Amino acid sequence: MRIEYDIKLDFKDVLIRPKRSVLKTRAEVTLDREFKFRHTQTTWQGTPIIAANMDHTGTFAMANALSSHHMLTALDKFLTVDDWKKFAKDHPNVLPYCFVSLGISDAEFERLEEVMKVVKLPFICLDVANGYTERFVSCLEHLREKYPDTVIMAGNVVTGEMVEELILSGADIVKIGIGPGSVCTTREKTGVGYPQLSAIIECADAAHGLGGQVCADGGCATPGDVAKAFAAGADFVMLGGMLAGHDECSGEVIEENGRKYKRFYGMSSTEAMERHHGTVADYRASEGRSVNVPYRGPVKETVLDILGGIRSTCTYVGAHRLKELSKRTTFIRVARQLNEVFVPYSVDKK
Repeated sequence: MRIEYDIKLDFKDVLIRPKRSVLKTRAEVTLDREFKFRHTQTTWQGTPIIAANMDHTGTFAMANALSSHHMLTALDKFLTVDDWKKFAKDHPNVLPYCFVSLGISDAEFERLEEVMKVVKLPFICLDVANGYTERFVSCLEHLREKYPDTVIMAGNVVTGEMVEELILSGADIVKIGIGPGSVCTTREKTGVGYPQLSAIIECADAAHGLGGQVCADGGCATPGDVAKAFAAGADFVMLGGMLAGHDECSGEVIEENGRKYKRFYGMSSTEAMERHHGTVADYRASEGRSVNVPYRGPVKETVLDILGGIRSTCTYVGAHRLKELSKRTTFIRVARQLNEVFVPYSVDKK
């Protein structure tokens, strides 16, 4: 046993220091980025925000909505081949913004092969809660060998040395985050995790040295958090809870005491495992919670709110492009960042 005494930081622990700027308006800020991927040598251009591959946010409806903003969606791994076939036929222009997701079971690799025969997708998301196992690395190596021309995002990890191993094993993008998600209880159940801001900073440094990218996955509750993730060096930011509760999410609208809600749960929760696997296996614990989130209507307004916040961040530090944000950022540690005097009161947050 050993203890690291270096202080590690989360989004709530910092603010971004403003700097002089020549920008006249937020409209001058460009949020599109262009990436060239290490293993495929292909390029992608767009706004690097990804809807999480949870079965309620990683939907075809979400992909369709976000593609109009040049944003990406990681589709949930339980979609069938027929689902993909129909979507590809009806929305061929949306496919360049889609990840097909899978875990590391043989059945999921077989399903991926069937999907890729039906529709050629540009992105694969190899997704497990614990990206530190030898089996995960070997599955990544196999995936890279089988799909040499497809961009692969793999995770999740939170340390620089594991980011380097995954990139050298075939990942173009490494997903960063253990336990920061709003409906994740991994830290409560296991005591394992890493403060998300420090994880992004350290992992981005490791990835960029090898020509790879990182995706910050989890922990963002406000547009300011998304901006902080980009400022810390994230190339992509994945959002789940911030996109929950919208029309484009799966599930019916629930009414309780005159208010409308939609269901939202972690993919390692009891509810998710019973839905997709029939039961929670005896050898594991549920590592996710289930909640009702307020119904929020179409996702467009939320997307515009997030993008507007990031543009405003850029104007505060003089970044003309999103790419410049991390270079223009100085974080300052704070004991308190928000005035929450009205938080207990009813506030309309449509």
